[in-house]
Amino acid sequence: MAGSNKWKDPFVDALFEAIMLLKNEEECYRFFEDLVTVGEVKSLAQRLEVAKMLERDETYTRIAEVTGASTATISRVKRCLNYGADGYKLILHRLREKNKGE
Repeated sequence: MAGSNKWKDPFVDALFEAIMLLKNEEECYRFFEDLVTVGEVKSLAQRLEVAKMLERDETYTRIAEVTGASTATISRVKRCLNYGADGYKLILHRLREKNKGE
């Protein structure tokens, strides 16, 4: 899947191309510090952690306690896990595989 039509445009293509050129964690920190606010990055990181916890069948209460996410955010992530473009599933699988090798 090349991406959702609602996202597809040349600027988004260029952004994703730039992100894929980042070589390590330090480069990610530098680029994202210039690109977005701390709050935006923290929000993205929170959603990824929510997805990890949902995949482990953690309760909404526990997820909210650990991540600080609202139940609305947790529900949105769960909806994406179940009915989305499988982006969370893809990256969660790759993270599991990476962690097995370490």
